[in-house]
Amino acid sequence: MSHHPDSFKCRKTLDVGGKPYVYYDLKDAEKNGLEGIARLPFSLKVLLENLLRNEDGRTVTRDDILAVAKWIEDKGKAGHEIAYRPARVLMQDFTGVPAVVDLAAMRDATKQLGADPKKVNPLVPVDLVIDHSVMVDYFGQKDSFEKNVDAEYGRNGERYTFLRWGSEAFQNFRVVPPGTGICHQVNLEYLAQTVWTREENGETTAYPDTLVGTDSHTTMVNGLSVLGWGVGGIEAEAAMLGQPISMMIPEVIGFKLDGKLPEGTTATDLVLTVTQMLRKKGVVGKFVEFYGPGLSNLTLEDQATIANMAPEYGATCGFFPVDKDTIAYLEATGREKDRIALVEAYSRAQGMYREDGTEDPIFTDTLGLDLSTVVPSLAGPKRPQDRVALTEAASAFHKALHEIRGGRKTDDNPTSTGDSRYMDEGATLPNDVPSDVGYRHDVEGAAHGLSHGDVVIAAITSCTNTSNPNVLVAAGLVARKAHEKGLTVKPWVKTSLAPGSQVVTEYLEKADLQKDLDAMGFNLVGYGCTTCIGNSGPLPEPISEAITANDLVACSVLSGNRNFEGRVNPDVRANYLASPPLVVAYAIAGSMFVDITKDPLGQDKDGNDVFLKDIWPSTQEIADIVRKTVTREMFEERYADVFKGDEHWQKIDVSGGLTYDWDDRSTYVQNPPYFEGMGQEPEPVTDIKEARILGLFADSITTDHISPAGSIKKDGPAGDYLVSHQVRPIDFNSYGARRGNHQVMMRGTFANIRIKNQMVPGVEGGVTIHHPSGEQMPIYDAAMKYKDEGVPLVVFAGKEYGTGSSRDWAAKGTILLGVRAVIAESFERIHRSNLVGMGVAPFVFAEEGQSWETLGLKGDEKVSIEGLETMKPRDLMEARIEKADGSTETVKIKLRIDTADEMDYYTNGGILHYVLRQLAA
Repeated sequence: MSHHPDSFKCRKTLDVGGKPYVYYDLKDAEKNGLEGIARLPFSLKVLLENLLRNEDGRTVTRDDILAVAKWIEDKGKAGHEIAYRPARVLMQDFTGVPAVVDLAAMRDATKQLGADPKKVNPLVPVDLVIDHSVMVDYFGQKDSFEKNVDAEYGRNGERYTFLRWGSEAFQNFRVVPPGTGICHQVNLEYLAQTVWTREENGETTAYPDTLVGTDSHTTMVNGLSVLGWGVGGIEAEAAMLGQPISMMIPEVIGFKLDGKLPEGTTATDLVLTVTQMLRKKGVVGKFVEFYGPGLSNLTLEDQATIANMAPEYGATCGFFPVDKDTIAYLEATGREKDRIALVEAYSRAQGMYREDGTEDPIFTDTLGLDLSTVVPSLAGPKRPQDRVALTEAASAFHKALHEIRGGRKTDDNPTSTGDSRYMDEGATLPNDVPSDVGYRHDVEGAAHGLSHGDVVIAAITSCTNTSNPNVLVAAGLVARKAHEKGLTVKPWVKTSLAPGSQVVTEYLEKADLQKDLDAMGFNLVGYGCTTCIGNSGPLPEPISEAITANDLVACSVLSGNRNFEGRVNPDVRANYLASPPLVVAYAIAGSMFVDITKDPLGQDKDGNDVFLKDIWPSTQEIADIVRKTVTREMFEERYADVFKGDEHWQKIDVSGGLTYDWDDRSTYVQNPPYFEGMGQEPEPVTDIKEARILGLFADSITTDHISPAGSIKKDGPAGDYLVSHQVRPIDFNSYGARRGNHQVMMRGTFANIRIKNQMVPGVEGGVTIHHPSGEQMPIYDAAMKYKDEGVPLVVFAGKEYGTGSSRDWAAKGTILLGVRAVIAESFERIHRSNLVGMGVAPFVFAEEGQSWETLGLKGDEKVSIEGLETMKPRDLMEARIEKADGSTETVKIKLRIDTADEMDYYTNGGILHYVLRQLAA
């Protein structure tokens, strides 16, 4: 920015290896009026530098900067709002396609507004990694990888053509082709720089590498001291178009680590323990920063594993400061020598380098863990924070089974911790729990039966663990030892290995472990995000049929980070997160009823029992292999041509120039209706009059419930649409793959098979009652009917509405269905801001303890909210509710449009409209 007040006189030059870098010196800023900032948490030093560098007197003022220094006096209380500008944006293809669709639509719209479409480009660097489209259709064979890649290109040709066009049409936009790796691992191993640089006016400025990503696990890179977190596609688009992200200076919870992990435990056991502790503590909307002597006993990959799961523990990020391990990792992964020298010099100059003996920062609050107390663990059956010690896994599953099969429940998404939601110990089974536990049902054409608790999916998958050589080598060693003893995987288990990058394959092959994994059925199935997002592929038909016919509770064990109900696979009702070596062990055991700490996993060639301890590798064994096989050259070689792609990618024909040549026949990519009839000036906001209720929802409705995700059902609005466009059900693909087509996506909004609209008690799935007709119908059909009748809509919800991953379609689908407002007890941070970004008003009940249930709403009421034309951020307003009998009640509600920027977005009809008007002007 040309206009730069530099109120704290801290713009200086740093010389590294004979090259000058402009930087904003925190030590000078401290001398010139920002007292005490040396004791700020490292993560807040990153935010402070961002403000000093971007001070312009308008979006960033002197007062904003002083507020960060005042944070120390205020004992770390959050509150002051700042405008933050990340260095770059990271996307994956599911969320990236709609962002590029919106960019392309904005180019068309600038033409309509009489401006130059060339103006529409990302203003900060954007990297899009295609990693969410690979599905595990083929597994357990030598050629599984090739076959899955062929199927992926077959299904996704239209999207890939579009992304390839985008990579050529837009400046500042790079695409990492399919089959390369998971975006978070590619980020950790290659894209991230820890200190970023920018050339401008003949000078090079150095500043901390920061980013926002369209995937909630963007947080993984905080393990490399890169401050980053997941945002909705909507905020990512804003950041990419140069809009600052408005955020509160957060509270920062210090998490102190002491000691070291005991023999036999893994980074996964540690992260499941940390997740449980932080969930219990309550860190939603806060930063977590790790400190203490225990950091020196974790590898950088261990740190990345912990940072990865910030969305599961609920924090905005889990940050690790720069130290000698950061430098060593940049070295080991083939970063440029100059960059590594800059990272060290810059971090030391800024007081951002941690050494043993560095004074602890001041935190809002702290908690701690002695690493030596961590025990082998799983988490499940449906939430990542529900950790179970491995020794108790079998008995915990027994209890969970009764709950899933109709035991006493408190609710579907219990927010309580502990076992209160399971049946009381020693309680007799209710009559509706079948007595067939342990009974094996026939599987057509197979010599084996199938029972409750059988593990039908064992997947080494997802970004949490596949970036960590220690746990992957451990899995390889478990496979090797099991194979040597003649153990095999049970025939009903679908096994898969989907590493986060090609480097993993290279070191597993170099260590000669891949052949052992292959022998146990863990053949490479693809590089990308698979089981965790429901791309686990279908189970073999006979297995699926046996589960459905006998209403079995089948299980999955995966090394992922998400195990919400209905997410991994529609046939699997209990899902457990575990370390990669435990995934292999459970594939051999084949059932959650096996107590793998005590029971034999199987018999060796001579009929002797083999126990887990007989095939578990020692920490030393693992470390020796990692040291021998993971090399700098490997990273340099694998990432040398990272944007080039395989022959499939290179063969894609790109048409269209500055603007995209939309194909009306495409069922994947369509020009969205957001900008239809848009003028240079926004229309005035109108009050909500006599709106109908589209849905009444209980607590913890996730964005997975709201947003279209997973497979598309034949019978339902989205399936009907595709069939009417001559798409065969076998070619439906997933909602994620069709995210670039609003027609499919709006039909899938609120259509999750497990969502429960309380207007239709006892029914699961996306249905509602249309009023006044009283007809029951799919939510999409009701919304369209209301649209024809000119009736606005509202949604009511409970606590933590929109929890889980950020899903832009949870907000886009909501507005396209005609919903004007969502009234909840509380919102998840990202979903709330996404709703505002799409022009939907979020409200919370103003009175403590009030909810739609305490108001006795049934769903046949009419709702009016006045004063929208004159409202200000966080206003207290009123909703008038007219009941079916004509009586009315007025309820106090608080507007959760929190900032002036958000109000601008809302009054413009959404963030894209706001930006587009700015660009066109």
